[in-house]
Amino acid sequence: MLSPVTTTTDVRPWWRLRDTPVPGGVPDLAKALLWTELALVLLVSLGRSAVYSIVSIISALTAPGPLSAQAANLNNSLAPDRPWLDLTYQLLRIAFALVPVALAAYLLVRSGTRLKEVWARDGGWSTLGDWGRGALLAAGVGSVGVVFYLATYALGTNLTVVAQSLPGEWWQVPVLVLAAAENAVLEELVVLGFVQVRLRQIGFGDTAAIGLAALLRGSYHLYQGLGGFVGNLAMGLLFGWLFRRWGRVMPFVVAHTLLDVGAFVGYAALAGRVDWLPTL
Repeated sequence: MLSPVTTTTDVRPWWRLRDTPVPGGVPDLAKALLWTELALVLLVSLGRSAVYSIVSIISALTAPGPLSAQAANLNNSLAPDRPWLDLTYQLLRIAFALVPVALAAYLLVRSGTRLKEVWARDGGWSTLGDWGRGALLAAGVGSVGVVFYLATYALGTNLTVVAQSLPGEWWQVPVLVLAAAENAVLEELVVLGFVQVRLRQIGFGDTAAIGLAALLRGSYHLYQGLGGFVGNLAMGLLFGWLFRRWGRVMPFVVAHTLLDVGAFVGYAALAGRVDWLPTL
């Protein structure tokens, strides 16, 4: 007598991704050590920013007046009325902000992970395809982001983002471009190239790793208000999903750089000159 044939199917909720192979393989290190490395990198970079951002939004929510009447300042002058000293401070800030990226890269390599395998799969470190994908991402995310920011500002759930307040010196635009590139390299290589990769190596599935990395991205933008959190959370989910598919960080570095250049330089050019851009 034949025994009944049973079949099993992989039944997953619609929102849970099918796990891909662990990027870079599983390091031959204890999970406790991997957790420690992850915590240390975050505490000297974006995790620290997230803590300050949470305190900042609590301060804004408990202050008199609506959120839209308060400012979230980016790219401030560090030595007003002393332009050369200000420039020196700006360049030092940009340079030292990239140290956590070097630390993350070192820890990945030290644990046996090949950087090219997790940061630049299937090609060189930077290709025309990366730049094309990055430009398309920037155009799509940027256009939606502007509308979303204006909507959340109108609803009173976002602070007024003052994207730059540097003096009008010859170095204003170059410093803003460098600051945009620094933000992109720091955030994408740490959030995607380290946090999302390490979470997979620790044992999290793709869905959880992408979600946690996106939550981190949203949390360190909370200082801008609810809109900043939700918008960056959504962008983080999109970037995380695409990084899972492409296995390359350069498209996101390009996209993030273009987005921030548009925000920083665009604000410098348009603030006070157009009616639709909120200013204080």
